Amino acid sequence: MSDGFLHESLRRVDWGVATADTLAAPLPPLPERGGHFRQWTEDLRRLTGVVADTHRMVAGWPQLQPDGPGDWDRHALDRCDRALDALLAQGTRPCVTLLDRSLPPWLDAAGGWLARDTAEHFAAFAAELGRRFGDRVERWITSTDLAGPTLADHVAGMYPPSRGAGRAGLPAVHHILLANGLATQALRATGARGRIGTTVTLVGGYPATDDPYDRLALERLESWTNRLFLDPLLLGEHMVTEEDVSPVEATGCVHPGDLETIATEQDLLGLSWHTPFRVTAPENLPRVLPTRTCQSALNEVNRLLVGLGFAIVPFDDVETTAYGWPIIPEGLADAVAELYELYGEVLPPLSVVDNGMGDLDLVDDSGHSDDDRRRALLRARLSWLAGLTAAGVDVCGYEYWSVLDNLEAKFRYTRLYTMAVPDHEAPPRPPIPSDWLRRGAFAGAAVPEEGRARGLSLVPSPRRTRGAGAS
Repeated sequence: MSDGFLHESLRRVDWGVATADTLAAPLPPLPERGGHFRQWTEDLRRLTGVVADTHRMVAGWPQLQPDGPGDWDRHALDRCDRALDALLAQGTRPCVTLLDRSLPPWLDAAGGWLARDTAEHFAAFAAELGRRFGDRVERWITSTDLAGPTLADHVAGMYPPSRGAGRAGLPAVHHILLANGLATQALRATGARGRIGTTVTLVGGYPATDDPYDRLALERLESWTNRLFLDPLLLGEHMVTEEDVSPVEATGCVHPGDLETIATEQDLLGLSWHTPFRVTAPENLPRVLPTRTCQSALNEVNRLLVGLGFAIVPFDDVETTAYGWPIIPEGLADAVAELYELYGEVLPPLSVVDNGMGDLDLVDDSGHSDDDRRRALLRARLSWLAGLTAAGVDVCGYEYWSVLDNLEAKFRYTRLYTMAVPDHEAPPRPPIPSDWLRRGAFAGAAVPEEGRARGLSLVPSPRRTRGAGAS
């Protein structure tokens, strides 16, 4: 399938709002991905001079243990062995992820992450893979995302919708954190030589206005996303709300010694990044949205969020991707800077797992992919990130993903993340500075030495606002 045909096939997709009907609808067939992998690999080579020498793969727990604990698919294990040996033979460093959202059916049927036993089974799974493959794996990631299988599934009911239990689903958050700590300890006990870490979904954004209540709303969003997972992981304590209550501990799922296990030291922390949010206090919704939009189906998600003290609204006058995410190159660096200000030196080295700049509308006059525009946007994003590394934040890796990665979730939830594209016509595209990258900001990068990125500070300061007129 050619890239041009692929672009056209995806443009026909309705990237609309997540509602009960769209969640129940069957997914369109997935396109082929090879051409896009080569395209974005070339982007990084052109911009930084770096050619990737690592390969990240998912071990596949459901495939390796399909029928129960201790029951291994020997053919699947042999395929893993051959894949690792082949990568090493061609000079590529293997990186293995143990969990990519899905559990083996026998565990899912027993309650999934709501069941404490799942954490013990995961540790045993990690130990077996550490014994078999620990001499060949460069990096171990326990999970591609801690929030998806727990907060999104058992709390919010995003996939499938029928499983959302609200706060009663919060034990799943505790159990996946416990599983990460136990698996980290189990891998180290086997003598596995690679670095070990996990991945969290980094959430960041901007208050919709200068109103202090909007700034407080943004802090509440970050508490229920970033802090819900990182407070126990990095500080050894569950997140506490403004009412001095720990929602996770209030469920009774925390046992003595759990938090010490959860706080097991990580060699690195993966940050999965999607898009920045524009956040407002619920009482300010009529100020930042037109009345008809405020009452429309586009705000279905806010009926859930207002109970937590915040709401999400579209950015004004900011260009968006084909699927509605705002194009704000500094958003990632701003979110990482906020994380550093919150946790400081307790943060392990950070590896950014990014969704990249896969905008299907970036085409030139002839209808082909606009490589220059896409690379300019990537250069700007890396430039802001380079400013953080120059200021002392330990960013040890950056992974560039295409629009096709996590495509299933994009089909269902794209507009939920941004509350839809503004109703007015697309704003003019602002110029993207192209000369900010600093030599040495990324290991081995052959990039020009220019001035450092502007607007980045690692000292506490009032939060920046992206309200009306920001671009």
